[in-house]
Amino acid sequence: MMGTPGFSCKTRSAMFIGDSSGGPAMSDTNTLYDQDFFAWTKQQAKALRAAAKASSNLRLDWEHLAEEVEDLGKSDRRELRSQIRRIIRHLVKLQWSPAVDPRRGWRESVRDARSEIQDVLADSPSLVGELDDLVNGQTVRGIGEAVDDMADQGEQGSLDLPVVRRSSYTTGQIIGDWFPPEPPRGE
Repeated sequence: MMGTPGFSCKTRSAMFIGDSSGGPAMSDTNTLYDQDFFAWTKQQAKALRAAAKASSNLRLDWEHLAEEVEDLGKSDRRELRSQIRRIIRHLVKLQWSPAVDPRRGWRESVRDARSEIQDVLADSPSLVGELDDLVNGQTVRGIGEAVDDMADQGEQGSLDLPVVRRSSYTTGQIIGDWFPPEPPRGE
């Protein structure tokens, strides 16, 4: 995962709906639910759909239940996208904006977003494998939002917009401790 010392995750308590393929059934607190919420939601949605196909006599809306369980897991992915975009937006401003005063707030926002990402990944470690795609998917939007922010502050004249728009960051830079060097200051 991220190798953060002292990193722990929230504990969730729930039961599994077992599937007929020998998947997990009832379990103690070391369940997939506790270990990887995103993976649990995918497994549970699959189990609900299998139960629906098996013509269970329980009067449940199986397909909508499966969709709702899947959506619970998707909310973790949405949270990651949002926090990654927020980090990119502020890293771009830290790298390219000539503004001095808001820099501390941008750095704080990046640290907060990184902390939120750690929390999501603690609950859903299977999402670690999606980080590169999420970073790639949010880069253009995050850069665009940063450019818009800087334009709102009248900074577009001091920016080489094609260079700014070609900014790129690795997943390690996004979720790690990296910050860009300060931009050159006009004298």
